[in-house]
Amino acid sequence: MEKAILVHFDINRKENLQAEESMQELEGLALAAGAEVIKEIFQFRPKKSAKYLIGEGKVSEIIQLKENLQADIIIFNHNLTPIQQRSLEDEIQVKVIDRTQLILDIFAQRARSREGKLQVELAQLSYLSPRLTGKGRNLSRLGAGIGTRGPGEKKLEEDRRRIQDRIAKIKKDILKIQKRRTNQRKRREKGPVPFVSLVGYTNAGKSTLFNALSNEKMFISTQPFATLDPVLRRVCFNDGLSFFLSDTVGFIQKLPVELIEAFNATLEEVNEADCLCHVIDLSSSHCDSQISAVENLLSEIGASNIPIIKIYNKVDLLPNEKDLLKRNKDLKNQSVYISAKNREGIHDLKKVLYSLLFKDLKLFYLQIPKSNKETTQSFDKWSFVLKRRENKDYYELKIMAHPDSLLNYLPYIRKGEANW
Repeated sequence: MEKAILVHFDINRKENLQAEESMQELEGLALAAGAEVIKEIFQFRPKKSAKYLIGEGKVSEIIQLKENLQADIIIFNHNLTPIQQRSLEDEIQVKVIDRTQLILDIFAQRARSREGKLQVELAQLSYLSPRLTGKGRNLSRLGAGIGTRGPGEKKLEEDRRRIQDRIAKIKKDILKIQKRRTNQRKRREKGPVPFVSLVGYTNAGKSTLFNALSNEKMFISTQPFATLDPVLRRVCFNDGLSFFLSDTVGFIQKLPVELIEAFNATLEEVNEADCLCHVIDLSSSHCDSQISAVENLLSEIGASNIPIIKIYNKVDLLPNEKDLLKRNKDLKNQSVYISAKNREGIHDLKKVLYSLLFKDLKLFYLQIPKSNKETTQSFDKWSFVLKRRENKDYYELKIMAHPDSLLNYLPYIRKGEANW
């Protein structure tokens, strides 16, 4: 493991509590990338240094710590300009990366699908392009490891024109993926099955909840960004109604703008959902700030107007677990307390989802003459066919559908449940 020194800079000393919280998160990111954190450094000063971000005295302190502790990498909890990064590496004589580059490195490790790898490479190249001057020389001197994964040293040593050509090629490939996703969404929109997307801060328990709802066994981890590529499954209720459920990448404070832009295809899935399930780690001491971070990002991508259910997860880690679960009796609040790990509160969550997703649907019984057989073949495209049977003269259907969609079938509607 690379030995890392973490550095936090802020111009406001009053935000010391937020600084501690942010550094805890940075430490988790560093560990996920494969680093061993050996020292944390804070600096609060009235203004940034254009050359180093931090003051020259703090740079000297880091140089001494690097030599004494034999550090391999310095990670800043702040975005560095290309000039600041090069100046720090030249002065400290060790690899220096910022928060954005660290997150991009983790994504490079996590990407599995072709789409995910393309999105990560685009984000990395977009970030590294303005930092190419002297980067090939620096990488050769500073070695490999955290901050150098993904496109790799060879690509970074190519000239800007070839880098831009590669970026253009990746964007074309991603555009094809977006078109395919758009076509898939259009097909879903034509059908009756609603779409639900899980969103939330990284490590809030989205994948665990996804498994609990869909009876899947998707990979879960306590490390950030364990789920990078979106996963889609169908969740069915006992009466035959169902919805599509999507697990998405976790959000985080100061999510790099390069990732927001590169993962537009994935975020579009969130934006097109009929309902969002905001999974919240209720046991986290930073719960409120994490909620705000997710809500702000949803607003940025234009998804703030989509119906949302707040799901307070990990109640099993709290002493008042039973009292919290009792709150689920009031299902009007569209807030549910659960333990996805122990599958407590999942039944209550499904009740809330059912009432929200299917509130406009009504139950209908239809009797269609066999002479109109072709009529029965269209029902699956726009309604939930719960039961289907035939007798000597008729096809009989029991469906759930929006009343407006039955206007052309009024002669076939029968009252009551008949003999079902």
